[in-house]
Formats: sequence, structure tokens, C-alpha cells
Amino acid sequence: MRGFPVRPGTGESVGEAARAVARRQAEQLTLVRRRAQPTAVYITRLTATAVFAYLLALQLPGGSTRSVLAPLTALLVVQATLFHTIRSAVQRVVGVTAGVLAAVAVAAYVPFSWWVLGLLIAGALCLGLVLRLREDILEVPISAMLIFSVDSHAAATSRITETLVGAAAGLAAGLAFAPVRVQPAKDAIGDLSRQMADLLGQMANGLAEAPDPRRATEWLDRTRALRGEIDRLDDALSQAEESIRLNPRRLVAANPAAGLRTGVDTLERAATDMRVLARSVVDSARIDSEHSPIREADTRARLAAVLAELSAAVRSYGQLLEAEPAGAAERHRYFGPSGLSPEPIAEDLEDHLEEAQRQQDRLADLLRADPAERPEGWPLRGEILAHVDRLRSELAPEHLPDQAQVRPPLRTALRELRRDARVVPHGRA
Repeated sequence: MRGFPVRPGTGESVGEAARAVARRQAEQLTLVRRRAQPTAVYITRLTATAVFAYLLALQLPGGSTRSVLAPLTALLVVQATLFHTIRSAVQRVVGVTAGVLAAVAVAAYVPFSWWVLGLLIAGALCLGLVLRLREDILEVPISAMLIFSVDSHAAATSRITETLVGAAAGLAAGLAFAPVRVQPAKDAIGDLSRQMADLLGQMANGLAEAPDPRRATEWLDRTRALRGEIDRLDDALSQAEESIRLNPRRLVAANPAAGLRTGVDTLERAATDMRVLARSVVDSARIDSEHSPIREADTRARLAAVLAELSAAVRSYGQLLEAEPAGAAERHRYFGPSGLSPEPIAEDLEDHLEEAQRQQDRLADLLRADPAERPEGWPLRGEILAHVDRLRSELAPEHLPDQAQVRPPLRTALRELRRDARVVPHGRA
């Protein structure tokens, strides 16, 4: 069987390529930025929550004038997102209640001693595991030890009620001040799309002349590096979705995170198409023969034209994901503006994809070859065309997020009720 003539590589060239990749990775922009609240806002939020919980606890009948259990619980309950705050509050209340009840039950029949304390701790931990309290499992033995040591029903009641007050204060703070972390995810999407567009543009410029295997390998390495960036972007998007989940503002305002998951999945598939396309270009560059697809000047020029249009299309697609969803007025009020409008960007995307289709058709004419006449590199001609077509198809308008997802649920429900009222005839139930 006839093989592909391949240029021999040297250890020095491999070492230089590895160093180039290392330098490029060190200089690569981290996509997912940590945009926590400013320190002053964070401190003010927690302080106000704790003081509010303390003032509520003072209103309890028979409560201590210096009890800090309620503000302590409030500080521990408040989390980064409202969903996690609610889950933390429920778990903490369940853990404290279970520990208090266990201590009261044991103290009613067994006097305090070291071995009873040990059994109580072990039993409380097992109870926490059964209740699946996860990171709040220690609340059960801590509460059990505190109540068992004082052996007072008043202390047991006080601990439960103050825990409830602290949890309520933490929930109130979450409802009022829980941050929405959508913008960092949108910024990360924009950064990823620009990085992918820049790489496609560099590949297009590099095809002005036949690239050597070393340069083509660098393109392949950069497409592989996109995998790590996509993973970090997925983490940022998960945080954005959690920040919107159960958020009361979501009922009256358009969901700013709607459709982002679909867009990220599309970019992930596009990055995969870029990687396999770069792999085909590398294989073509290693063929030391005129039958190699990228050694033909006309083929390189047409492939470069397609990649240039796809570069602009990827950039426009990322800008569309950053743009305002439907219902922008409500979003401005509750979540803040993003400063982009989708209509002209969508038109640019369609224009670039149409031009990419025309250039791809011309590229297909140039890549046609008889396997008997050009056996070396013949399979790569079909691979290059297939990968280009798949990349273009991924960015098609039908793969854009559905804007119907961003409508406020409350407004959608009211619209459906009004529509149903018009359908039902008067006088009928």
C-alpha cells in the first residue's frame, strides 16, 4: 500500500514548537474573570444581615439580650446565589433541629458523662448523614453537644428559634441583595468567540503561502487549548444560571441567561470542527508532494477566503450572545444593560455565512480530484471540505438561541390567561 511521503522532523523543531506553545499558553487570556462584589459592598451586606438578625432575635419573648446565635446563623446562611442561600438555610435549620432533639431525648434518660457524649456525637453524625446535610452535617453534633451540656429545655427552644430567625434574615438578604452573575458569563463568551475568530483569521492569513508543518502544528495546538477555556466558560455559565434560579426578579424581567447554554454548546461544537480542520491542514502540510491540497495556490487562496468569512461569522455569533435579549426594557431595570443590539449583528452573521457558502462552493470545485491521478492527499481534500461545511453549518441562524425563552414567566402567564379568556365564550364555565 502506498503511503504519504512525510518530511522528517527533528528533535530541535519539536522542542521549539513546545516552547512556543508554552509561551502562548502563558500569554493566553483567562476567559472566566472572577467578578465578585466589591469588598465594601460585601462587608456592608454581611454586616447589615447580621445586625438585622440580631434585632429580630431581640423581639423573641424570653430571648437573651446578648445572644449572637441568630446573626451567626445569618452570616453562615448567606451564599453567593439565592438558590444556594435557600438550600443552606434549610439544611442548617434541619441540622440544628435534629441535633437539639437528639440531645433532649438523650438527656431525658441518661446523665452526662464522657462516654455518653461520645455516643451522642457519633449518633448525631450518623443522623446528619441520613438527612444528607453535606457541608452542614456538623451542625447536628454541635447543637447536640451544646444542649446536652446545659440540659435545659429553654436553651433547646432558644437555639431552634434563633436559628430560624437567623435563617430568615439570611433568606431576606438573599432575596434583596443576591447578585446576578450573568454578565461575567457573557463577557467570557465574547472572549472565547473573539479568540476563535482570531485563530481562524490567522489561519487564513497563513495560507497566503504553503505553511510548513511546524506552523500548522501551532494552529492545531491552539485549537486544542480551546478545550480548557470552554470548561472554564462552562463553570461561569453554571454560576450565571444558579444566580438566576429562584430569583424573584426573574418573574417580572426577561431572563438574561436564557439561550446562553445553547450558544455555548454551539461554540463548543465549532471549536471541535476547528480542531479537526486544523488536523487535516497539518496532515496536508506534512505531505512532501505537489498532490497536497494546501500546496496548490488556488486552493489555498479559496480556503483562506472561506476561513476569513467564518472568522467574521464566529465573531458576530459571539456578539449576538452578548447582545440584548427580547424585553430589553425590563432587563435594563432589573439586571442592567449590556450595550449591544442584536438586529445589525444578525444581519452581519447572515452576510458572512452566505459569502462563506459561495467561497466554499468554489473551493469544492478546486478540491475535486481523481484518486488515480492524485493518490497522495486525496482523502484530505474531502476532509477539509467536510470540516469547513460543518463549521459553517454550526453557525447557521437556526442554531441561534430561541428568543422566546427570555420572556418573563409572569408576563407570559398573564398573556396566556388573556388569550384563553378570549377563546372561552361568554356565559360558559
